[in-house]
Amino acid sequence: MAKFFTEEEQTKIVNAIKNAEQQTSGEIRLHVEPTCNGKAFDRAKQVFESLGMHATELKNGVLFYVAYKDKKFAIIGDKGIHELVGQHFWDETKEILSSHFHEKKYCEGICIGIEKAGEKLKTHFPYQQNDTNELSNDISYGGEDA
Repeated sequence: MAKFFTEEEQTKIVNAIKNAEQQTSGEIRLHVEPTCNGKAFDRAKQVFESLGMHATELKNGVLFYVAYKDKKFAIIGDKGIHELVGQHFWDETKEILSSHFHEKKYCEGICIGIEKAGEKLKTHFPYQQNDTNELSNDISYGGEDA
């Protein structure tokens, strides 16, 4: 099964997630699949649920969703973080990804978006000594040739 990101890029992304999560109790995931039927945001909500991101204790999960063949993506934050940062933050982050994606700098755009989300999560949900990593930091893949 071919991957959208090279091994090196996957490592960079997973490390970006780990680095972002070291400063917060928040959880960040990336899900990649080739196609998306319908709206990317609607599909991202489905993936968010299927990955168990809705079950974080503080409702502070953030999902980056990419359907690369359809050139669609979405960023979704759970209720806890969304109420604190508002839609403007997600739109701003989405614009950063979009500008990098237009230049075919997918890994760089994702890593910058993850860093930005991590900074907001750190501000509102700082790391506590008893925090545990509630979700995997690995990239999740869907679809036939993800």
